[in-house]
Amino acid sequence: MRTDPLRVTDYAVLSALGADRAQHLEALGAGRSGLGPAPFELPFTTAVGAVTAALPELPAALAPWSTRLARMTAQLLAQLDAPLRRARQRWRPERIAVLLGTSTAGADSTERAYRTFVQTGAFPDRYDFLRQHTFGAVLHVVQALTGAAGPAWMVSTACTSSAKPFASAQRLMQAGAIDAAIVGGVDTLCQMTLHGFEALQALDRGACRPFARDRLGISIGEGGALALVERQGDARVLVEGVGETSDAYHVSAPHPEGHGALAAMREALQQAGRRPADVDHVNAHGTGTRLNDSAEAKAIRAVFEDPVPVVSTKGYTGHTLGAAGAIEFVFAACAIEEGWIPPSLGAAPLDPEIQLHVPTAVLRTPVRRALSNSFAFGGNNVSLLVAAP
Repeated sequence: MRTDPLRVTDYAVLSALGADRAQHLEALGAGRSGLGPAPFELPFTTAVGAVTAALPELPAALAPWSTRLARMTAQLLAQLDAPLRRARQRWRPERIAVLLGTSTAGADSTERAYRTFVQTGAFPDRYDFLRQHTFGAVLHVVQALTGAAGPAWMVSTACTSSAKPFASAQRLMQAGAIDAAIVGGVDTLCQMTLHGFEALQALDRGACRPFARDRLGISIGEGGALALVERQGDARVLVEGVGETSDAYHVSAPHPEGHGALAAMREALQQAGRRPADVDHVNAHGTGTRLNDSAEAKAIRAVFEDPVPVVSTKGYTGHTLGAAGAIEFVFAACAIEEGWIPPSLGAAPLDPEIQLHVPTAVLRTPVRRALSNSFAFGGNNVSLLVAAP
């Protein structure tokens, strides 16, 4: 069923590449990765995408909720200060939703608190599980900082967590329940995630190399992105369609033929009433593992008869897990607004089995529409069709 597009009036981004859109564009244009050594001790070697930008302190009234995750969210909201003020003038607070995603929530805060417990026999005085660890804690921070009082929830579907809120906003607007929404997501580095992927033997020892012949695995990153979507207003970009599927093929491996990914891309196109020929670029999920890149390549080839430029931006930021869908939505929006596609870092020499058009240098070309793919454990798949207004 065809649906009305979401109007994205502004957006913000934070990752290992920098603290705002301009810094991200500079790094993408220069082909400069943000991956490097982990900021904490690990018993193994891997590259990570750590945020190094200064993060604001929360107001005194929100001090009990102050975590790295909350302060990263506050940094993103500061980037959106002017458009959020305009939205508050246009819409009633109860008509502005907060729809976010995360994978690890406040796990890093709990890890630090537990280390203190092991060393001293007591948790830190300021540690509060409900306000600092739970998935919904950040919602309170966002509502307090923005005045939004509409529906609010946190999605946690692993690596699609921050892409699915776009679908939530779309449905709430269609139902007439809201006029605007803050959508996106945030995730932080933590020991649990890194040890987990090491146990799966999925980490590259250096920077990840999606689609490369000798790729060895993923790099984990942190960061976030937020988008303001509104029923009316001057849109920077549109989200014309959102494809969601759940193939449940395996708890941690994609279907080898990419069936769920294929269905998600086709659903996004169908929802928008568009053909594959209308798409000029695909921002791939492209994690750098053997199985993911192979399955996604098969799905992309099945959708597009003619080659389309396909880039994975995880070589810049690492896989930011629950934040990846929103961050890579921003990269798709930037390609549309700027008229160029960044190179896919580390892809050369390309795996001959991939059989995709993977640019390894900046490709200057008009981009009318881009598909941004996010695929998660358990076969949870989301594809966003982002378009020029």
